Amino acid sequence: MTRGRRVPVPGHALRNGAAAVCALLLYYSVPLDGAFGIDSWPGQVFGVISFFAGIVGLAWLVWRRIEHFLTAPASAGGRVDGVLLVVCIVCVVFSAFYYRLQQQQPEEFVGLSTRTDALYYTMVTLGTVGYGDVHAVGQVARIATMVQIAFDLVVIGTLAAIVTSSVNRRLAVFRPEPPSGEVTDDAPDTTR
Repeated sequence: MTRGRRVPVPGHALRNGAAAVCALLLYYSVPLDGAFGIDSWPGQVFGVISFFAGIVGLAWLVWRRIEHFLTAPASAGGRVDGVLLVVCIVCVVFSAFYYRLQQQQPEEFVGLSTRTDALYYTMVTLGTVGYGDVHAVGQVARIATMVQIAFDLVVIGTLAAIVTSSVNRRLAVFRPEPPSGEVTDDAPDTTR
């Protein structure tokens, strides 16, 4: 092993795959109508409170990932893992909300009728693809989609920053050192 170089750990990919599988199992197995009927007022209040609790939890997770990125810039592998875990959680939370919203108010979406449709809509929104076959038409669905887009932009921006800083660090290793008498950009300006 070469000093100063980090060997990729295959466990990262395994953990990310396991997290994705667990998230999908949770998403498809948890009953989303809760303890109350889906159309009753307690069920609707529970749905709204759950959505906001999920948003607060996601905001906290994203903030923790960004904070970790800022405090430990050298550990790119762990940061990417953390961001990918956040992506899994974001997908599950928003998919569950979209499915529950469609169950309560079917006029909010066009083309969304199953959990798979909700997961598909979430993934298409995350990927900024937008095929148009499933789309929000109601105000509540549009607001939730805008919130998801904001989360997606932060998560994708964080992932891009991690990759960019990691590439810059690796390129810095290969930059030649300037000769001892040569002036560099880091030297103070003494011409004034």
